[in-house]
Amino acid sequence: TFILTFHIPKIKFMATNDLMSELQKDSIKLDDDSERKVVKMILKLLEDKNGEVQNLAVKCLGPLVSKVKEYQVETIVDTLCTNMLADKEQLRDISSIGLKTVIGELPPASSDYNKTWSRCSNGGLLVNFHPSILSCLLPQLTSPRLAVRKRTIIALGHLVMSCGNLVFVDLIEHLLSELSRNDSMSTTRTYIQCIAAISRQAGHRIGEYLEKIIPLVVKFCNIDDDELREYCIQAFESFVRRCPKEVYPHVGTVISICLKYLTYDPNYNYDDEDEDENAMDADGADEDYQGSDDEYSDDDDMSWKVRRAAAKCLDAVVSTRHEMLPEFYRTVSPALIARFKEREENVKADVFHAYLSLLKQTRPAQISGMSDISPSLRVLLQVPMIVKALHKQMKEKSVKTRQCCFNMLTELVNVLPGALTQHIPVLVPGIIFSLNDKSSSSNLKIDALSCLYVNSHSPTRFYLSALVPPVVACVGDPFYKITSEALLVSQQLVKVIRPLDQPERDTFDASPYITDLFTCTIKRLKAADIDQEVKERAISCMGQIICNLGDSLGDDLPGTLHIFLERLKNEITRLTTVKALTLIAGSTLKIDLRPILDEAVPILASFLRKNQRALKLSTLAALDILVKNYSDSVTPAMIDAVLAELPPLISESDMHVSQMVISFLTTLARVHPLSLAKIGGSSILSELISLVRSPLLQGGALSAMLEFFQALVGTGTSSLGYMDLLRMLTGPVYAQSAALTHKQSYYSIAKCVAALTRACPDEGPAVVGQFIQDVKNSRSTDSIRLLALLSLGEVGHHVDLSGQPELKTVILDAFSSSSEEVKSAASYALGSIAVGNLPEYLPFVLGEISGQPKRQYLLLHSLKEIISSASVTGLKLYVEGVWTLLLKHCECAEEGTRNVVAECLGKLTLIDPETLLPRLKGYLLSGSSYARSSVVTAVKFTISDHPQTIDPLLKNCIGDFLKTLEDPDLNVRRVALVTFNSAAHNKPSLIRDLLDTVLPHLYNETKVRKELIREVEMGPFKHTVDDGLDIRKAAFECMYTLLDSCLDRLDIFEFLNHVEDGLKDHYDIKMLTFLMLARLSTLCPSAVLQRLDRLVEPLRATCTTKVKANSVKQEFEKQDELKRSAMRAVVALLTIPEAEKSPLMSEFQSQISSNPELAAIFENIQRDSSSANMESMDTS
Repeated sequence: TFILTFHIPKIKFMATNDLMSELQKDSIKLDDDSERKVVKMILKLLEDKNGEVQNLAVKCLGPLVSKVKEYQVETIVDTLCTNMLADKEQLRDISSIGLKTVIGELPPASSDYNKTWSRCSNGGLLVNFHPSILSCLLPQLTSPRLAVRKRTIIALGHLVMSCGNLVFVDLIEHLLSELSRNDSMSTTRTYIQCIAAISRQAGHRIGEYLEKIIPLVVKFCNIDDDELREYCIQAFESFVRRCPKEVYPHVGTVISICLKYLTYDPNYNYDDEDEDENAMDADGADEDYQGSDDEYSDDDDMSWKVRRAAAKCLDAVVSTRHEMLPEFYRTVSPALIARFKEREENVKADVFHAYLSLLKQTRPAQISGMSDISPSLRVLLQVPMIVKALHKQMKEKSVKTRQCCFNMLTELVNVLPGALTQHIPVLVPGIIFSLNDKSSSSNLKIDALSCLYVNSHSPTRFYLSALVPPVVACVGDPFYKITSEALLVSQQLVKVIRPLDQPERDTFDASPYITDLFTCTIKRLKAADIDQEVKERAISCMGQIICNLGDSLGDDLPGTLHIFLERLKNEITRLTTVKALTLIAGSTLKIDLRPILDEAVPILASFLRKNQRALKLSTLAALDILVKNYSDSVTPAMIDAVLAELPPLISESDMHVSQMVISFLTTLARVHPLSLAKIGGSSILSELISLVRSPLLQGGALSAMLEFFQALVGTGTSSLGYMDLLRMLTGPVYAQSAALTHKQSYYSIAKCVAALTRACPDEGPAVVGQFIQDVKNSRSTDSIRLLALLSLGEVGHHVDLSGQPELKTVILDAFSSSSEEVKSAASYALGSIAVGNLPEYLPFVLGEISGQPKRQYLLLHSLKEIISSASVTGLKLYVEGVWTLLLKHCECAEEGTRNVVAECLGKLTLIDPETLLPRLKGYLLSGSSYARSSVVTAVKFTISDHPQTIDPLLKNCIGDFLKTLEDPDLNVRRVALVTFNSAAHNKPSLIRDLLDTVLPHLYNETKVRKELIREVEMGPFKHTVDDGLDIRKAAFECMYTLLDSCLDRLDIFEFLNHVEDGLKDHYDIKMLTFLMLARLSTLCPSAVLQRLDRLVEPLRATCTTKVKANSVKQEFEKQDELKRSAMRAVVALLTIPEAEKSPLMSEFQSQISSNPELAAIFENIQRDSSSANMESMDTS
C-alpha cells in the first residue's frame, strides 16, 4: 500500500498488479488494520487518472470481498453506490462495473449480499416508479437506433420480473395493440423480440396472454422476411420452455412451423446430391460436398438463421413434452435425420443437438411401462436412417460435425444397447479416420474413443487389424485425457480379442495384437509422473491383459506383476491395484501369482485396518478369490496375518463389510479347514456370535452367516463341533442372565440353529426333542420358550418333523401363553413346520381354524406363513379348501384378522391367477363393506416390484378394483388408495393408463370434509377428531409416489392446486406437502415458478405461527419440526433460478433474515443441502 501512494503510473500499475496476484492466493490472511488500508487504497485507485490502473483496481475488488470482513464489504458497497451518483461520467462507469464485480463475488445467501442488494436495487423504493419507468421505455422500442431498442428490451426484461400486475398488463396490452397495427416491419421485429424476452424472464406471468399472442406470431411467420421469421420462432421457443401448460394446445402448430422452416434454404439445391449419393463412394461425395459449399455461400443469405431457430425450437419442444414421444418419432425424427446434411455448420450442430435431446428423452429410466409400442423400439426402426445419414458426415473436414456424429452414436448406444451391432462395418472406418487424422482436435479424438468404447463388442473383432494401431497410438498421446480414454478402449478390446466366457468357440488368433497392446500399456504403467486417472486406467487395462492374455505374455509376466506390487504399496494407486489383482486371480487361465503372493498377502491384510471403506471391501473380495483359487500357494502364516485383522471388521455398524468377512471365512472353512482351528480361541467367533444377536442382521449378511456355520461345522474341528456351536448360540438365553433385548435376535439364532441341524442330520432328532421339552417345561422362561419354538419352526421348515407325536399339542398349548411374543412365535412355528410336511399339517391347521374361533387370529398367521413359504406345486392341491375357508373370514369385524385374511387371499391368488383373480373381482359386488375392503387389500399383496405371471391379468382388471375409490364406505376408499399407492410405487405400468379416470377421485379425497369432523368430550375438555384424516393422508401419499413414477402423465398445475390446499391442512399432511414441494422444485421448476406467489403464503404462515404459551411440550416440538420442514421447502424453491426475483419470495426472505430463530434454521438447512450435494457428487 505504501508503493501505491507513488504518483508514477507505471509503478502504481505494477504494484496494483502484485496486490491482485496476492489477493488471489488462498493463503493470504489480513488483520483488521491491513484490511482497512487495502480497502481504502483500492477505492482511492478507482478515482485514479490512469485508466489502466482503474481497470486493475476494479479487478482487485472481486478477490478482495471474499477476503475481508463484513463491515469492510459494506464500506466498499457504500462508496461504490455514492460514486455512481457522482458528476464524473468515468467514475460513474468504473463504479458500476465495480459494483457488478462485488455482487458477482458474494454468495447469494450471505447477509452481505442481501444488504448490497437492498442498497443497490432498493426494489421496494423503485416500485413506485415502475409506471413512469415503463412510460419512459416504451417509446424507446421505436427508436431509430437498433442498439437503443436492444437495450430497452433488456431493461423491460428486468422490469417484468419485479413489477406489479397493473404495469405488466399495460406493457402486454401495448405490445399486442402495436403488433395488431403492424406499422412497419422493423418495429414488428422489435415487438416480437420484446415478447420473447418477457417470456424468457417472466414466463410464469405471460402464460395467460398466449391465446392472443400466438395467432399473431403465427401470422408473422408467413411474411417473407427472414429476420422476422427467426424472431417469431425464437418467441415460440421461449413460450415452449417457459409456459408449458398454456402453450400445450399450440404445440402441434409450433412443430409444423418448425418442420417447415427446418428445410427452408431457398438459395441452395440439395436434390442432385441426394439422387446420385448411392452412385458415388463416400470420399467422392465428401469432396463434392465441400466444393459445393463454396459455390453457394452467400453473405446476404439469412435463411440459415431461420433454420437454426427452427432446430432450437424443436429441441425445446422435444425436451419439454415427454408425453408426445411417439408423435416425435413419427414426424420430428425423420425430418431431423434428413437435415444432418445441412450445409451451415452452426445449424448442423443445432440439428444434431435437437436429435440428441430426443434420444435423451427416450432413455429407459424415463418411461417405465409405456402403454403402446416402446420408444426404444421406435429408435431401433430409425437406426438404419441415422447410420446412413451419419456415414457421410463422419468423413467431413469439419471437426465440429464429426464430434456431433460421435456424440450421437454414443447416446444411441446408451439409449438402446446393441443398437449399432449390425452397423459396425459402416461406422468403424469413420472412427478410424478421425483417430488417424492429423487435423483432429483433442476433444474430437476423445469423443471418437468414447464412441468406440460403447461400441466395442464382439463384431468389432473383425476390424481389429484396423482398430488396434490408432488406439495404441492414442495410448501414447501426450495429452492425458486422450491416453486415459484410449486405455479404457484398449481394456474393452482385450475382452473382445479373447473373451474368457466361451473358450470352446474361440478360434480367433489374438497373437498379432498382444505385443502392441502390452507394450503401449506397460509404458504407461511404468511411468511415475503421469496423471492420476491415467495411472489407474493403465493398472486396470494391464489387469485385463493379464487376465485374458496372461498365458501369452511369457517372461514379461513376473516383471509386470512386480510393478503391480509396487503400485499396491502406493496409497494413491492401491485401490485400483487391488481390483486389478482380483480380476487376475479370478481368471480362468490360472495365472501364476506365486512370485508376488508372499509379499502381497501381508500388504492386503494391512489394508483391512485402513479407514477407507472401499479399500476394505475390495481387499476382502481379493483375499476371498486368492484363497479360493490359490489355496496351495497360500501359507498358514499368510492366513494368520489376515485373521488377526478380522475381529474389528465384524460389527453391526457396517453390515456389508461384515458380510464380506463372513463370506471370506466360509471360503477358508471349505478350502483351508485347518486354519479355522484357531478362530475358536480368537475373538472372531465371539464377534460373530454377538453379530447373530444384533437386530440388524438380515438379508445377505444373515444368509452368509448361515452358510458360514454350515461350513464351519462341516470342518470337523475339535471344540467347534455341532453341540459346541449350539451352546455358544443358545447359551445366553438358557443362562437366564438377561433376556435378549430384541425379538429379531431370537429369529436369527433360530435360523443358525436350523442351519447347523441341516448340516448334521444325525444330531437333529435329539435336539428337536430337547426343544419340545423346553416348551413344555413349566420352569422355562418366556425367552427359552420363544427360542425353542422359533428353532422348531426353522428346523421343521426344512426337515419333516411329523415323527414327533407331541409337537402339535405342545405348539397349540403355547397359543394360550400369557406372553404375546411366545404366542406369535408358536403361530410362526406351526406355519413353518407345516411347510416341511403339507399333507400332515395343512389339513390340521385348516381344521383348527374352523374349530377354534378364539385362536383364529394366530392360526391365520400360521396359514399366512404356509402360503408365503411353501412351494406352488405342493399347495395347488389345497387351494380350493383354503380359499373357501378364507372367504368365511373376510367379513370379520376385527380389522387385524381381515388384514391377515387379505394377505392370504392375495398370496394364494398368485398360485393360480387365471382362476382366482376373476373370483376376487366378483366379490367387489359384495354387500358387505368389510368383504370389499378385504378384496381390495388382497390385490395389494399380488403386486411386487419384479415381473410375475399375474401382471398382464392384473393390468386388465386393476381398473375394476380401483373403482372402489367411488365406494360409499370411507374405509374401502382408504384401502383402495393404499393399493393404488402400492401399484404406483412397485409397478407403475399397471396404473399409468388409468390415471385419467383415477386422478379426479384421488384429488377428491384430499379435501377436508366438515361432516367427518366431530367433537369428543374428554372430562372437562373438548377434543376434535377428524375421521377423514387417514384417507387424506393416504391420498397425499399417492400423490407423492406419482411424482416419481408417473410425472409425465400428470397435469402439474392441477396437481399443484391440491398441494397448495395440503399446505394449509393438518400437521401430518403439511409435512408430506413440504416434501412434495421440494421434489417438485427439482422435477418441474417452471410450473412451480408460475404458482410461486400462492405457495409462499402458506409457507410463511407456517413459519410465523406461534404456539400458545401454556401448550404441552409435544406441541412446541411439532411446531419446530414443521418450521424446519417448511424451511427445507423454501431452500428447495430457491434453487429455481428466478424464484428469488418474485416480490413475495424476496419479502419472505428478508423476513427470515430479520428473525434470528428462522435465520439460524435457514442457514443450517442451506449448509446441509450444499454438503449433501457435494457428497452425491463424490459418490457419483
